[in-house]
Amino acid sequence: MHDIVEFLRRHPPFDDLAEDALEELARSVEVEFFAARATIFRQGDKPLQHVWMVRRGAVELVDRGQVLDVLGEGELFGHPSMLSGLPTGFEAKASEDSLCYRLPTESVVPLLARPTGLRYVARSILSRTRVGAEVTNHYPGLPVARLVNDRPIVCEPSDTVRETAARMAEVGASAALVRLSDGGLGIVTDSDLRNRVVVGGVGADAPVTEVMSAPAFTVSPQRFSDEVMVEMLDRDVHHVPVVWPHGEVLGVLSDRDLLVAETRTPFAMRRAIDEAGNVEQVRRASASLRPAVISLHEAEVTPSQIAAMIAVVADALIRRLIELTVDDLGAPPSPLAWLALGSLGRREVVLSSDVDAALVWDGEEGEREHEEYMGSLAGRVVEELTVCEFAPDAHGTTPTEPLFDRPFNAWRRLIRSVIENPEQKNALVFLSMLFDGRVVYGIGDTRDPLEELRQVWNRRKLLRLMLRLALSHQPPTGFRRFRDPPREFVVEHSGRHQGQLDIKHAGLLPVVALARYVSLAAGVRALSTRERLDSAATGGKLSGQNARTLNDAHDLFWRLRLDHQVEQLRKGLEPDDFIRVDELDPSTRHDVRDAFRAVSAVQRSLKRELVLAK
Repeated sequence: MHDIVEFLRRHPPFDDLAEDALEELARSVEVEFFAARATIFRQGDKPLQHVWMVRRGAVELVDRGQVLDVLGEGELFGHPSMLSGLPTGFEAKASEDSLCYRLPTESVVPLLARPTGLRYVARSILSRTRVGAEVTNHYPGLPVARLVNDRPIVCEPSDTVRETAARMAEVGASAALVRLSDGGLGIVTDSDLRNRVVVGGVGADAPVTEVMSAPAFTVSPQRFSDEVMVEMLDRDVHHVPVVWPHGEVLGVLSDRDLLVAETRTPFAMRRAIDEAGNVEQVRRASASLRPAVISLHEAEVTPSQIAAMIAVVADALIRRLIELTVDDLGAPPSPLAWLALGSLGRREVVLSSDVDAALVWDGEEGEREHEEYMGSLAGRVVEELTVCEFAPDAHGTTPTEPLFDRPFNAWRRLIRSVIENPEQKNALVFLSMLFDGRVVYGIGDTRDPLEELRQVWNRRKLLRLMLRLALSHQPPTGFRRFRDPPREFVVEHSGRHQGQLDIKHAGLLPVVALARYVSLAAGVRALSTRERLDSAATGGKLSGQNARTLNDAHDLFWRLRLDHQVEQLRKGLEPDDFIRVDELDPSTRHDVRDAFRAVSAVQRSLKRELVLAK
C-alpha cells in the first residue's frame, strides 16, 4: 500500500491530502491490468460507479472511433460520468499494456468536492473541451441564467447571524446574500458560518455583516458557465451571485453547480462537430443528439437546460457547416452573419422544432456575385441541417428564401418599414421572429440589423399591436367529460389529431408571446422566456405573481412536451407536440387545466391594459 500512497501523493487531485486521508484512499484502490487495445468502458455505458487513474501505460478516450485524448501516468478518467450520473460520453481504451488504479465513488466524491478537487475536475473537463481551440471556435457552455433554479436568500445588514443561518437551513441553501447600503452585495456561505461563528467565536446574535464577505464577486445572467467557472477558480471563490445589470439578483450558483452543468453538457458532441473534416463526419457527430437527450432526461436534467443544450448543438452544426461550405465555395465576397430566429434564437429547442434562420451580408441588392454566393451557401447549409434532423421552417423563415437572405442595408430598410407601418400584412409576425433573433456565426465584421429593433421600445402603437398579437394566442379552456371512467381533459376537437392536445400551440405559444410582449414593454433585450418574464416583473410591466404564474405554466408545458418526445424516441417514433391527455395521470391533467386557466387569467389582466390604452 505504501507504493500506492506515494503515487497518489505525486498527482492531483490527491497531492494535497493529509497522510491519513491518503492511506484511507489507498485502501480502497483496486489494481487493474488492461492489455493493449482492451476496452475499459464503452461509450454510452450506464453511469460509472468508479474512476480510474493511469498508473503505467496510456489510455485513449475515443468518440465514435475518433481518438480525442490520450491519458498518461497520473491522469484521472471516468469522473465526468460519475459526477453527472450520465452514461459515459467516451469509450476508454488502453492504447498499450496499461496498469490502472480503480477508485470507488464513495471514496472519490468527497475528495473531488473539496476546492482543490473541484479545480482539478473543472480544468480537466474544460481543457478537453478546448482540444483544437486554436483552429475552431469553442462553445462556452450555457448562459448561467439557465442554471439558476432557486430564489436567492437576501438579508438586510441588521439581520443576525442566527436569523440568516436559520433561513439558509430552512431551504437547504449553502449561501445567503446581504443587500448593502451602497447597493452592493455581501455574501455569507456555510463555510463562513463554520469558520467565523463555530471556530472564530462570532456570536449568533451579531449582525450578519460580521461574518459576510463584501463586496461579493457577481456575474451577469448572460455570462457562460465555463467562463464563470474558470474565473471563480482564479478568484478562489465557491459561490457567485447572478445579478441583472439593473441590480436584481437572479440567484446564487456554486462551483459545484457549474461543474455538474459542464459535465452534463454534450461537450463531446460539440467538439466532434467542431473537428469534423467533412459533412459526413458532421452527420455522424450529430447522430448522437437524440440518444444524448434521452440520457439527459433520464438524469433529470431540467427541460430548460436540455433545450439550451440542443440549441448549443444546433449552433455548432450551423457554424461548422458554414465553415465547410466556405472551404468548398471559397472565401465569401463580403462579411456575412447567420441569424437564429424563433425558438432556436431563444434557445428553447426540442427535437421537433423547425429551424428559423436568416442571412445578412454586406453589399447591395442586385450584386449578382454576392447573391449567387450567399444563395449557394444558404442552400447547402440548410440542406445539411435537414439531413442532421434540424428541418427548416415549413413557412419559409429560412435563408433559402429571398426575404431572409438580404444585404445589411436591405435588412435595415425592411425592419424600419415594418416598425413604421406595423399594420401591413404579416408585419407583427415578422417582427416577433426578429425579436427572438441572435447572431450564431459571422465571417468578417458584419453589422447586426437586429439593433434596429431597439427603436420599438418607444413606439406605443406598435407595442399595443404586439400585445394584441400576444393575446390572440388563446389557451384552450373548454373541457370534455367522459363518464366511464369520469375524466376531464382538453383536446383538439377535430382533424388528424382529434382527441390530442397540441402542447406547443395550446400551452407554450401563449406564454412565449406574452413574455415577448412584456419584455418589449419593459425595454429589456432578453431572449429566453423566463428571463423575459423576470425582467418584466422587475421593470414593473408585469406583477410578480403573474410572472411566477407564467413561469410555472411554462415549466409544466415544457416538462410534458419533453416527457412526450423522449417516450416517442424510445419507441422509435418521430417526436411531435401532440399529447394524449387521457393517458396522463389525474393529478397532471388537473395541473394542465389549472395552468391553462391561469394563463388565460393573465391574458385578461393584460387585455384591460389594451382597453385602457385606446
